[in-house]
Amino acid sequence: MTVLKGVEAHGTQHCETTALGVLLRHEGLDLSEAMLFGLGSGLGFIYWDGKGMDFPFLGGRVKPFELTRNLAATLGLALVVQETTSQRKAWQNVTAHIDAGRPVGLQLDSYHLDYFRSKVHFGGHVVAMYGYDTQQAYLVDTDQQGGAVTTTLTSLAKARAERGPMTAKNRSFTLTVPHDPPSPQDRIVSAIKACADGFLNPPIANLGYRGIEKTATQVRKWRHRSDNPQRDLPQAALLMEQAGTGGALFRNLYRDFLGECAELIDDGNLRTGHTLYTEAAALWTDVAELIAKAGDADDAGGAAHLAQAGTILHDLSRVEHDAMQALSRMQT
Repeated sequence: MTVLKGVEAHGTQHCETTALGVLLRHEGLDLSEAMLFGLGSGLGFIYWDGKGMDFPFLGGRVKPFELTRNLAATLGLALVVQETTSQRKAWQNVTAHIDAGRPVGLQLDSYHLDYFRSKVHFGGHVVAMYGYDTQQAYLVDTDQQGGAVTTTLTSLAKARAERGPMTAKNRSFTLTVPHDPPSPQDRIVSAIKACADGFLNPPIANLGYRGIEKTATQVRKWRHRSDNPQRDLPQAALLMEQAGTGGALFRNLYRDFLGECAELIDDGNLRTGHTLYTEAAALWTDVAELIAKAGDADDAGGAAHLAQAGTILHDLSRVEHDAMQALSRMQT
């Protein structure tokens, strides 16, 4: 049995920042979850309705693991990533680090994890692993999933090896803080401006502020898009508010990040961005509530709720565009 001592095995709201927090606190760098999310330029938006999908998906952040890569680049962290198609090698990649006293991040499909109550395939899930014995792995997941949890080695192997959307090949990773790391405060502006640039200049209409505008049009059709709106609409709302997003499709986390930054940096554009994202976060929660109500209402009532959601989303596209425009003008 090998279980690392001194690991702060508590979960936060979002899976990737929970894992990053565990790894970095073990390295002596303790940042809030909101600061990790913001320094990783984690905010984004995607409207995804691909072939074979039962129902559209709204994503509020950059793609899985991009946040980790961004954070490592921003803070000058040494990020070592290992991937393999061999389950034997995949296990060795993890145990070698834990045996050497270092927790490891894992990207996997949450469907196979024993402690997950909701059995839905999601290949972009991230956890921190800090121990193992002959039967179980000791993990840190979000607070919602239990924080410090265990799963069998068999289930862990299945979760890591799963193939499909957003999965990685038994990906594991470690982070090392350099002896003379840059101050996080010195990297705030560059991280904010990088996030704003991606949001304001999306390569396709499904992303960024353009994606929100597209959603404003498409959401009005969602009762007809679904074979079971009583199931799919409340589920979509639940994913926006409670599926590790921190609420409001990650806008609460970014609002809090900007609020922390405003206490450190005196910049009018930053204050404007914070004010607008405070507004946006509340509006996203309103949208989720309307989508949930649309699933519970009759056709006429549901259509009215979705029309109202579409109107708010149209406003949200403008609010977030204006917020990111202001943030892009911050002085370095």
